[in-house]
Amino acid sequence: MPAPITAEIRAYQMGFGDCFLLTFLYDPADNLAARHILIDFGSTGMPDKTEVTLDAVAADIAQQCDGALDIVVATHRHKDHISGFATKTNGKGSGDVIRGLNPKRVIQPWTEAPQAPEGWAGPPDVSTAKAFADRTQSLAAMQAVAQSVVDRLDRESGFDPRWPLADRLRFIGEDNISNVSAVKNLMTMAGEDGKNNLYVFHGCDLDLADILPGVKVHVLGPPTLNQSASIKAYAKRSDDYWFQASGLAALAATDAVAADKKSMLFPKLKGRDTFRASRLPTEMRWVAERVNAAEADQMLGIVTALDSVMNNTSVILLFEAGSKKLLFPGDAQLENWSYALQSTMAPLLDDVDLYKVGHHGSLNATPKRMWERLKKRGEVGKPDRLQSIMSTMAGKHGGKGGAPTEVPRGPLVKELKAESTLHNTQDLKPADLCQLITIDLR
Repeated sequence: MPAPITAEIRAYQMGFGDCFLLTFLYDPADNLAARHILIDFGSTGMPDKTEVTLDAVAADIAQQCDGALDIVVATHRHKDHISGFATKTNGKGSGDVIRGLNPKRVIQPWTEAPQAPEGWAGPPDVSTAKAFADRTQSLAAMQAVAQSVVDRLDRESGFDPRWPLADRLRFIGEDNISNVSAVKNLMTMAGEDGKNNLYVFHGCDLDLADILPGVKVHVLGPPTLNQSASIKAYAKRSDDYWFQASGLAALAATDAVAADKKSMLFPKLKGRDTFRASRLPTEMRWVAERVNAAEADQMLGIVTALDSVMNNTSVILLFEAGSKKLLFPGDAQLENWSYALQSTMAPLLDDVDLYKVGHHGSLNATPKRMWERLKKRGEVGKPDRLQSIMSTMAGKHGGKGGAPTEVPRGPLVKELKAESTLHNTQDLKPADLCQLITIDLR
């Protein structure tokens, strides 16, 4: 079977967001057109001086693909990964452009399955998937919390904007609000019947050989709840995080990153219609009421926990082509990674050639156990040295109130520079649309 000989990765300037166009090029003798995969397209804020817009990025993607996309991957539902898929009523939105490229498949995590029943734990094993029920309650409940937080901030009686963590609370809240236009577009852009939408999970059989000749695509995450319940929570501290000794002390001293280990992926919602809280369905009104009653620090703890749970639904894809492996983990955090790292698929990581840095370089999305498996790490000059790509914007998220949670995390960036060839979108000039990384697959 013909195999691609070159991979091109365009890392677009998204500020705090992700957008990567992965292109596989074949030997001209094989008479095969290039194959194009768009991995995420979203932002929660561009650099102040940038000249780049979502519309300009969409237009460039269309040009690079010569008018046709093969696959769209939306790793998870956060705004900084899907806002570019939003459409406009005039049909000229960035999402309309992507839709017009007629992708053959759309890949999303199993948690996005449109007819998943409340409390669904995902496919019962890696080979079968039962029929779905009417609707997904879990994501709606999580996003109801986020909407209530933003509504509270917008009220005249909301929090004093001088509160040191007000900006962070708004950022996390807005990132978790449902982007209805983008979500609906993703559900139908590969066909109105949804048959070309693939909802994936750890170890599932993702056979794309007819679309990507000579390319194997391994799904390392997320696990289903039947495989691991860990994605329902997150750890406030871990030896796998990129802390320093002083950072641990600072984290322990602040409530800014308060964790809630209760299950929030599939909450069991009970109707409490005694509240007059919102326009939400009856069974969700208690959520808004609790948010309205919460103190600022408690509210930040709630939305931080929800934010982490959403990150832990991220798709982790490893592309194997020729002699090279390319790893794209979305925003997967430790809990998502933990299942893959203890599975039979873990050895696939040993010889990864390119790593898309998780969650814009946060302290908990590049677990040290995972990083240490990447054997092509090494000093400058090492043959076949690991390459890494990070899409990020400093000062947008984390690091407030003395917590060692700034994104990108300093110790991690230092390690990435020392042990890999780091391509960072922060290094782009205001007019630059993207960085281009080319990899010889032979």
